[in-house]
Amino acid sequence: MPVQEPPEEAVDRPFGSENRARLLGQYFSEHPEVTAQNAWEHAYRLLMWIDRTTGLAHCYESDKSQAGRPWYARSLAFHSWLSEALGVAAGQLGEEIDVLFRNVTHDLAAGVAVRLQRNRDRVASQRQPYEGQGIPLPNEDPRLDDIILESLSGYLAEPPPPEVLRGLTERIQIYVGQENKRKNLVGEGFEDTVAALLTRVPGISDRYDIRVRTMLQNLPGFHPHQGKAKPKEVDVSLVNRATGHRTLVSCKWSVRADREEQFGNDFNAYVRANATGEPFGYVLVTNEFDPARLAAACDSTAGNTLLFTDVVHVNPDGARAVYSAPAVAGPIAKGMTRALQHADSGRLSSLELWLAKLAGGS
Repeated sequence: MPVQEPPEEAVDRPFGSENRARLLGQYFSEHPEVTAQNAWEHAYRLLMWIDRTTGLAHCYESDKSQAGRPWYARSLAFHSWLSEALGVAAGQLGEEIDVLFRNVTHDLAAGVAVRLQRNRDRVASQRQPYEGQGIPLPNEDPRLDDIILESLSGYLAEPPPPEVLRGLTERIQIYVGQENKRKNLVGEGFEDTVAALLTRVPGISDRYDIRVRTMLQNLPGFHPHQGKAKPKEVDVSLVNRATGHRTLVSCKWSVRADREEQFGNDFNAYVRANATGEPFGYVLVTNEFDPARLAAACDSTAGNTLLFTDVVHVNPDGARAVYSAPAVAGPIAKGMTRALQHADSGRLSSLELWLAKLAGGS
């Protein structure tokens, strides 16, 4: 997808909601066919990425997926499955995914360049009183310079000029620093992507009012916020236009241990705020691959009922591929068995089936 030059507001706030909306709109204008069947492909093309330390599509924590560790074998299986499912060569997968982050970081780089240009005269005036003291320039990194020169010493006729080397180290620093900002995008970016799919799959937006990051008190049938506790914000919500039934969706790309506890706390807060007494749906949409966490989400209860109305994985076939990697004994194997049982029974649903159900009016 060709990258358009960003507007000024994108340069100033590349990770902001307005820029994400612009980039999602740009993506879907070039990929207008959105169905329940291909929604998972769009989700992965937009948000899945290549882990730079493994060279593989990211499906688990990086530190536990390094070469030689059990999750490296599972990451290999996932990378192979995803490449085949998207119809691309395994070595070219990185060019087909991570669209949202790559475009956001393009805007980020543009912003850095603009700020450097804006600040050039100011920086020079700030440094002027200390001229001649040998104080390092911004982005100078002698150790990184040494690594570059040592690595390329056999290929360079002469060392590059200092300003060229400094420019290279600056670009490397920006590139490495971008990855640290990914978490700023994946969280709300996943919410935006799910909402974008809900509004574009035929039949859903006709039946439901779809909202993103709405305060609970602003949804129909819930009490105004009271007390000193922080007001609850719902990731994505759907309100049936005909019946008024409310579905509160928690969109979590991954499920950390602290989030497992938060799910129950959020649900209890929703129940307390429910002014009508009418039941509401509570759905988890996730891309978690840890089998124990998936199984726990499926098994979680509130009182004597299941906590989540639906537990939805972007594509459980990807999880099946991960779990098909060389088997291991112990708790992880038991977790895989439980997760697969939930997938087989339909308790662990797919994005495709959930969207199709909504489009059908269920």
